[in-house]
Amino acid sequence: MQHVFEHVTPYIGYVYPNETDLPWSQLIVIYPYITGLVAGAFVVSSLDHVFNIKGFAPISRFALLTALCFMIFAPSPLLFHLGQPTRAFNAVITPHWSSAMAAFGYVAGFYLCLLVLETWFAFRSDIVAMSKARTGILGKVYGWLTLGSDDVSERALAIDHKVARILSMIGIPAACGLHGYVGFVFGSLKSREWWSSDLMPVIFLLSAAASGVGLLIVLYVIVSKFRKTPIIDETMRGLLYVLFSGIAIVMVIEGLEILEMFYKQREGVEMVRKLIEGPIWAGMLIQWAMSVFVLVVTSALLIFDVHGKRLVNWLFMCGLAIMLGVLAMRWNVVIGGQELSKTMKGLLTFTPELFGRESLFTVLMISICPFLVLWGVAKFLPPWNDGTAAGNTVLDAH
Repeated sequence: MQHVFEHVTPYIGYVYPNETDLPWSQLIVIYPYITGLVAGAFVVSSLDHVFNIKGFAPISRFALLTALCFMIFAPSPLLFHLGQPTRAFNAVITPHWSSAMAAFGYVAGFYLCLLVLETWFAFRSDIVAMSKARTGILGKVYGWLTLGSDDVSERALAIDHKVARILSMIGIPAACGLHGYVGFVFGSLKSREWWSSDLMPVIFLLSAAASGVGLLIVLYVIVSKFRKTPIIDETMRGLLYVLFSGIAIVMVIEGLEILEMFYKQREGVEMVRKLIEGPIWAGMLIQWAMSVFVLVVTSALLIFDVHGKRLVNWLFMCGLAIMLGVLAMRWNVVIGGQELSKTMKGLLTFTPELFGRESLFTVLMISICPFLVLWGVAKFLPPWNDGTAAGNTVLDAH
């Protein structure tokens, strides 16, 4: 039985009338994608601060700023999705503890505060130096940001580094909790066969780390070309190791999830197969094609011990590919889960709108904003340890 309504999502089979309008649009696709980039960038930053891996020192502070700027815009898709954005505070003030979504305000708020604190301690010596070197309004702004602490002695810098390291150690499980929570929101929904999986939080977390590393690779190469500074081979090799490990583990776990789903042969699995072959076939193709490309290329780069310009070029393409692949994965999960009818006997086909409050144009604008803010913040607090900043003594103290 099939009905056709105006301005509703096309469908076939047995579909409840209230399912013809998907409640979660592309804004909810971009929400876990942005939070994933935050988690991945923070992990790269922590590899220097916590584990003292010197190969990541040149980009650790840049990775920290990247995580902070993207975290600022992580709630934006949710606020645009709400009919009344001011009601977002109700989930924090009067939380409903049986809802996993009620935890987001606390988790995101805690993580944002942690990023702000770690950024201040990591850049305090630079802020002090620039407050003394700059004049006018900008000099006053730097002076306010010192919070009255202008001691840049060796002992004070050591304390800054110790506190930043402690915050980074706290931030690692916090980052895992932030994005693992997003995966838990979907994995805990038993009403959707495509979502209900114990592996969903793990997949979201590991794919987030991979996409964050890909983002840093792309930004590091572009910024280095723009600034006309050399790209450090040791740093690129370190990012290569992390990216290879991430994509290899993610592909194995995602494969296990699909294999488990079809091996159990639970009710509705045939419709899941039709979902993969039908509405989300393009997304699944992009997701797995990009994953295989990244795995093959990173494996070849490691096996043949590639360095220099070839390493940069191939790794840059891998960074773009993994970002596209993870974005496709988010689309397949969020939109694909809703295209599968609750009756498990029907499918819907979602067509996103181009303009409007929850349109592709809104998604594009939200996606561009973190990059613009990162550009401005990097101008205000230069993260590079090559003498371009007034201080840059924190990394030297490491």
